Amino acid sequence: MITNPTPNSQTNPIPPPTKIPLDFYRRSDPVLIARDLLGKHLYTNIDGVLTGGRIVETEAYAHINDQACHSHLGRYTARTKIMYEAGGVAYVYLVYGRYALFNIITNEVGKADAVLIRGLEPLEGIPEMLLRRGTLKYQRNLTGGPGLLTQALGISTQHYGTDLSGDTIWLEDHHEVIADDQVVASPRVGIDYAGFDAALPWRFRIKASKWTSPAR
Repeated sequence: MITNPTPNSQTNPIPPPTKIPLDFYRRSDPVLIARDLLGKHLYTNIDGVLTGGRIVETEAYAHINDQACHSHLGRYTARTKIMYEAGGVAYVYLVYGRYALFNIITNEVGKADAVLIRGLEPLEGIPEMLLRRGTLKYQRNLTGGPGLLTQALGISTQHYGTDLSGDTIWLEDHHEVIADDQVVASPRVGIDYAGFDAALPWRFRIKASKWTSPAR
């Protein structure tokens, strides 16, 4: 069951949304962080336009014992160097030369973990999202995939390294609780090169959401 806290009395109201603090991202377990990000809200303010929505799908990547992680075996390149910063910054890179993928760096300095945001339920700035995506249809392919949601939110490689405690890209806690029986944990997508690590159940989805990506 997906629930929101309800007030017990007039003296115990539902707290307002709060920006997620950097300490949330700087914990040591990217798998736990990926799970905890379900139900959180991701926002952008780009060119004065606010867009955002509820996170419904994530993937975790660990710098230790995970051949799918870009920082595996200490790999340090012009692309991956941001992964070695303290958690709470954006790691944005291109795939197939056209799709920008938005990742959140986690853990401490030098411990290069990340969480990929794969699916978003659009809630804010939907007309702008439709315009950016070049579609008139409010359906899954608006934000149901990592390359689609970045386009809808206006995130590009120019946002590489963006501080997520700022006012360009940030996440909020709306105090939603996602029960374990409403979470699907399964292998990650498109990482066959990772050998046995490809089978790790580090992809998390909200079971009831129609906004998760179609990838199996």
